Amino acid sequence: MDLDPDGRYLLFPAASFRPEKRHDRAREVARLAGAELLTGGAIEPERMPDWVNAVSAVLVPSENEGFGLAAVEALACDVPVLSTPVGVAPALLGGIEGCLAEPFDAQRWAQLARDHLDAPDTRVAGRRRAAWFSAELMAERVLVAYRAVLGS
Repeated sequence: MDLDPDGRYLLFPAASFRPEKRHDRAREVARLAGAELLTGGAIEPERMPDWVNAVSAVLVPSENEGFGLAAVEALACDVPVLSTPVGVAPALLGGIEGCLAEPFDAQRWAQLARDHLDAPDTRVAGRRRAAWFSAELMAERVLVAYRAVLGS
């Protein structure tokens, strides 16, 4: 699928058949916001960065997340993320204007999505926050934890 440079896109970064990811909620937000919903399960992995950067926001309306890597990756691209407060979302998105980590409310999410869709520049200041969860820093934290355990 080719993306229209003037398209109004939101991204649901998971496979639609996974019920805990709540594709139904993302569809509702896209409908209310007047946007086309792109779904991650149908995207080849090498195309995902292009799709993340083509959308006005990433939607993570999940009932649960183990971590939430898709939100970190989107924020690393300065793409706004609307998420339920699952996984890493509260720490990742808290205080970043244009992002949210709160219980699902279709009307509120759709209004924020519309704001992004209508803005001339949809980017948010997220890259520095996403760096908190970089592989290098996470590995360093694990090493510190192992040293603390082995030292005691």
